[in-house]
Amino acid sequence: MIKLHSLTFAMLITLAIAPTAGHCQQVSEQRIVSSLGKLTAAAPIVDVAILRQEAMSGKAIEALPNWGKVAKLPQMVVEINFRNDSVMIEPESYRTIGMIADALHHPNLWDYKFLIVGHTSATGSDEHNMDLSEKRAAAIREMLSTTFAVAPERLYAVGVGEYFPIEGSNADAANNRRVQLFNLGVFKKQ
Repeated sequence: MIKLHSLTFAMLITLAIAPTAGHCQQVSEQRIVSSLGKLTAAAPIVDVAILRQEAMSGKAIEALPNWGKVAKLPQMVVEINFRNDSVMIEPESYRTIGMIADALHHPNLWDYKFLIVGHTSATGSDEHNMDLSEKRAAAIREMLSTTFAVAPERLYAVGVGEYFPIEGSNADAANNRRVQLFNLGVFKKQ
């Protein structure tokens, strides 16, 4: 279990694979960092190990103990593209991931850890979607830690498959294939 401390810079960044125009916001390192500084509240206590289990319960996100806590964090939607039914990140998304990495290296965020959550649309089987979402979250974690030198111990990856579609969207819609990055609070160096 990860006990979270006061979140001075708490936030949720949603990385959508194919967001609709209404969901997509202009992305910049400055915008990401400034968004991270908007919430000043106590962080919830979240057990990262059971997040995936809760997702598979089929209940609404608000009804789940751990997900209900993190779902209340603010969000920013940016675009990340993967090849269809793959974990291969499309080259046009590298710049966006780079800006996210730059934001994670910003002095205001050095002391925080993050949860990367992978999602899929409902076009495949439950098992396939869960596996694919887990691999996509891990691919983002891997890219952030190896290519952009974000300390891997600051990053956790979890897949939730098709279980949390964007509210009001068709579960099969491409904009449900996304990755989210949650600020989990203070990172304590060992």
